[in-house]
Amino acid sequence: MSLDSLTTRGAETKVKIPIGFQLYTVRGEFSRDVPGTLKTLSALGYKGVEFWGYAGTPEVYQKYSASDLRKLLDANGLTCCGMHVELKAISPENLSRTLDNSKILGGEFVNVASAKDKMGSEKGIGELAKMLTAAAAQAKSQNITIGYHAHGFDFEKLNGRPAWEILFGQLGPEINMQIDVGNSLGGGGDPLGMLRKFPGRTRTIHIKEYEDKTFDSDYYKQIFQLCETVSGTKWYIVEMGGSSGNGFDIPRQALEKLHRVGK
Repeated sequence: MSLDSLTTRGAETKVKIPIGFQLYTVRGEFSRDVPGTLKTLSALGYKGVEFWGYAGTPEVYQKYSASDLRKLLDANGLTCCGMHVELKAISPENLSRTLDNSKILGGEFVNVASAKDKMGSEKGIGELAKMLTAAAAQAKSQNITIGYHAHGFDFEKLNGRPAWEILFGQLGPEINMQIDVGNSLGGGGDPLGMLRKFPGRTRTIHIKEYEDKTFDSDYYKQIFQLCETVSGTKWYIVEMGGSSGNGFDIPRQALEKLHRVGK
């Protein structure tokens, strides 16, 4: 079936996608007051949070175990909309613990946040693809989806092709293609083109305003249209915050803008 056909059919079955928040962008606040930060994000109206920097350790963040954090999430009516992890968190020696912690948190998505060393060569990309595929096979039994998150360097070209396209050309549709709209644009990538080229594969997406591509722009209308029809997207995840991850004004303003455009 062509993408045009999918878009036509999808327009009839447009879905409402909840809005989550990437905790890295309030890392300053979170490092000082984990319970207070989660309470504030919930009060602002976010439905979920995505953790960051997890490396396969027993604790998910500082002294907090997955169980500790799950209690705080539940108390504030928040869902874990994913975990950003270091590459070593999906290594054979750490993967079981990573999956267990994700399950305790109630999360469905484990996304490798960055693999710059691997993405710089076709050999490295092949190695990364094998790691993601192996981790996804083990995660499937726990109903957890493994994915990879976009940075600007992922769109540098190797032999005329963006590294991102080379990677996802080697990955099956079970791997989450977590586009980050701002990061991708900053690296010269084409988020719209990637959503169209790989339909049904962006279960979670990072959204942030970039130059004239604001949430109320025609550009983002196209992003939202694809996510809500053919991309299989389950979460919009805002990644916009103040300097050094301090303050909640920018997260508040971002959500207000999204609400004004009907999200």
